[in-house]
Amino acid sequence: RLLTTMASSVQSQIEKKLSEKLKPLHLEVINESFMHNVPKNSETHFKVIVVSEQFNDVKHIQRHRIVNEVLSEELDGPVHALSIKAKTPAQWEKSQKVDPSPSCRGGSKHDPHFNK
Repeated sequence: RLLTTMASSVQSQIEKKLSEKLKPLHLEVINESFMHNVPKNSETHFKVIVVSEQFNDVKHIQRHRIVNEVLSEELDGPVHALSIKAKTPAQWEKSQKVDPSPSCRGGSKHDPHFNK
């Protein structure tokens, strides 16, 4: 099942790459840039919720490394922040609860890249 919110070019690329590499049973890519001190319509902050059999018997930190590796181009480019919720199918079946992202603490307002 693929869920999208506010489809966009960077978001679409993230969805495509994760779908191709991880064959997820569930994938959500959420653009959370609007929650941060960035220009309107930015694609800089994302939350990824991904459920894949490839995460079976893989430690939590390694799952994050896998996602980061798949999205290395985006993380080296337009994506400033990526929240990752990577679960096995069994974990997802047990609980589909995902905590909401915290409020922005204003870190990027001091980043000259975002204040042009």
